Amino acid sequence: MENKANAGRALAKTSPLGMQRELLQITAMVTMLIDHVGAVFFPEHIILRMIGRLAFPLYAFGIVQGYLYTSNVKKYMLRLGLLALISQVPFSLALDANRINVIGTFFVCVLTLYWFDRLSSSIGRWTVLGVAIWLLEAVPTDYGNYALALIFMYRYAAAHWAVAVHLVLNGLYTLRYGIGVSYQFLSVLSTVWLTTGHAKQRIIPFAVPRWLWLSFYPAHLLVLAIIKWV
Repeated sequence: MENKANAGRALAKTSPLGMQRELLQITAMVTMLIDHVGAVFFPEHIILRMIGRLAFPLYAFGIVQGYLYTSNVKKYMLRLGLLALISQVPFSLALDANRINVIGTFFVCVLTLYWFDRLSSSIGRWTVLGVAIWLLEAVPTDYGNYALALIFMYRYAAAHWAVAVHLVLNGLYTLRYGIGVSYQFLSVLSTVWLTTGHAKQRIIPFAVPRWLWLSFYPAHLLVLAIIKWV
């Protein structure tokens, strides 16, 4: 009965994995680390990048749940903005990137959600969304409008539609960037997990420290940058 009740709700408003936040966090951090180690040191080993496709949807889902359930959404957005600023130099050095890091992208996405949810006028809401789409297209950002689409999918798409929507999104992503990024389809596995993996018991017996979760993105990039350049 619980799964039937959840089926029509937006995915981020369900209780995936029986609220196994810790398992999601650990999986996201480990697969992201594998992805970035592959990108920095072993670009010829595509398997590392393939494993890393699992990370981004889990982070995007976590961002949406954080937005929905934080006690103060303005402070939540401020933390995202500060984390994006802190992460930019390590991101650029580790990945030789000349674009804004993914936390900066998430900041724009959450800011868009904030106004989209609060404006009563349809014209106002779609204007905000249009400006966000233009901004993420005009300014080089990590994942860009793909991130915005995924964030909106987790926020609004019913759980039973999420996998299909994610497949379509990845198809459009591949059409735009070429067959070389077709391994992005593997990211759908994370959405499958989120929609079907309702655990009845705790799988991870401990909580992930909040400081570790918040600092892991800039910290692991800083370590990779030091190893790369020293």
